[in-house]
Amino acid sequence: MSTPLPALAQAARYRHPVAGWPGRALQRLLACTALTAARRGLTGVVPVPPLVSDVREVVYLSWWVEARHAPPPPPGHRLFVHDGRTPYTILTYRHGHLGPALAGPLRRLFPSPLQSNWRWYVLPDAADARSDEPRVLFDRNVIDSVVHAVGARLWSDAMQPHLAARFEHAVDAHGGHTLIEPGQGSAPMLRARVRPADALPAAWAAAAFGDAARAMAFLACQDAAFAVAPDGRLALTRIDLPIALAAVQPLQLDGPVSCPHLAAMGVALDDAFCFRVPQVPFRVVSERLL
Repeated sequence: MSTPLPALAQAARYRHPVAGWPGRALQRLLACTALTAARRGLTGVVPVPPLVSDVREVVYLSWWVEARHAPPPPPGHRLFVHDGRTPYTILTYRHGHLGPALAGPLRRLFPSPLQSNWRWYVLPDAADARSDEPRVLFDRNVIDSVVHAVGARLWSDAMQPHLAARFEHAVDAHGGHTLIEPGQGSAPMLRARVRPADALPAAWAAAAFGDAARAMAFLACQDAAFAVAPDGRLALTRIDLPIALAAVQPLQLDGPVSCPHLAAMGVALDDAFCFRVPQVPFRVVSERLL
């Protein structure tokens, strides 16, 4: 099924962060329609195997954005909106041996790349029995490994990551920083520092969610994610992310944030809702084209 989300399809197209013929060759490979069609034919018969990762140092940075800047929601869904604004989250973390579940203990041999997911929040239409359960619509995805970027794009419609020229994410109980630089590539840019806070900011959440705890649950707990492939096809991924909300650490920004993508939408970058999840098991259950 096609989808009226051309802006996200355009944003999903890959551009290598370093100039030169290797990057141009890689771009042509990843844009090959025949290869995409062949892979879709294969995965239509042999599903993408479940992936697992023991992710750690998960940091959520969320802002309110004027809803007019958001893309249209997937069919059968509506954007979560309060008072003309909608939440937008940049979620950054380090994987823990990302690999297929069937690898078992051998998964310890798999690498642990950095990843950042930039997403909007949508709800199923009211006719859906689970209409209060948020789902995310990916806006951007970034990774620091060329092998994972290429592998994900060749094998998946739901995960189309961009390769960062430079990607740092070092956060612990004492705070830390995240840095994403695109170089000449298609990854978005982000520079942010965080430090511990005494509590989550109730004022950020009060009007839309009632209190900070409900806001945190809404922003962190989903079971599905939508993504738009470069050719405009819509994909749905089912995920399992059992976050223990009691273990969440409140954070606050430690200095100004630099993010041209959000600044272009008029976002008040100094007004963020931030928290850290030290670790959580992550599982990609299934993926399908809609």
